[in-house]
Amino acid sequence: MTSTLPPLLQAVSGAIGSASANALTYPLDLVTTHMGVIAANKILQHIVSRYGISALYDGLSTDTSATLLSNFLYFYVYSYLRNFMLRYRNAKSSLSLGNELLLGFAAGVASRAVSMPLNLITLRLQTEKQEAVDDDEDEIPDSRPPATDVLSVVKLIYSERGLLGFWRAGFETTILLSLNPSITLAFFQFFLRIKRSNALKPSAKEAFVGGAISNSIAIALLYPLILAKTRLQASNRQSSLVTVLDHASRSRTLYQGLDMQIVKGFLSQGVTFLIKERIEQAVVNMYLRRRSRMASR
Repeated sequence: MTSTLPPLLQAVSGAIGSASANALTYPLDLVTTHMGVIAANKILQHIVSRYGISALYDGLSTDTSATLLSNFLYFYVYSYLRNFMLRYRNAKSSLSLGNELLLGFAAGVASRAVSMPLNLITLRLQTEKQEAVDDDEDEIPDSRPPATDVLSVVKLIYSERGLLGFWRAGFETTILLSLNPSITLAFFQFFLRIKRSNALKPSAKEAFVGGAISNSIAIALLYPLILAKTRLQASNRQSSLVTVLDHASRSRTLYQGLDMQIVKGFLSQGVTFLIKERIEQAVVNMYLRRRSRMASR
């Protein structure tokens, strides 16, 4: 994350690392989504018994696409702005915590604005089947069949909210949640500065542990907003951030699902940072070997 490598390389390595981590932890993401929308026990067992193991990966394709797009843009914008600021200030590799937060927030807003429609589609794919189950249990007939594929979900969202509805639902919360990767990166760099004097080349263990702990801190700080965003996007009713947070506070569910979210974030961000750093290191090693062979001729 403190790398001064070209932004394109950082964007590609970050996107690959994020997509890999997303595929690995996707069932946990599905569970945390359901825990944010409903109060349920043994959600994994319920989903598997009702729909089979494949249901644990409902929405994986759109979520992976959103992850690739969002993280490619995030790491590209972040590394570009960071390299620019380092050159402008004639700094070697270090910026203040405030500057790191500001750069991360700007990059987060840019990436989330582009990927938000895909995130909304993924969330609706994850929750549509559960709504159908709830209707069956409550013996309330539903006027429409559940939307269980991408095209039907897109049509459903468009019919409910129009074109701008792909961005309107929970947009203000999404902007605020751009602080999540910002806080994660800031704490990650702080972690590296504590662990070693040269933070440009963290070891595999440092990349995983640093990324996992940093993301866990960010999630713990921002979880009420994460919960509110999930509920705003999952609902087909118009509501506001303040209303959702007030309802969650009154019903004592403001931190419902926090433990699973931290577990998922710990694994996901740790794997993301680990793979990203390893890809960058592999590219650097290839470049150095090529230079060495050319120099020996």
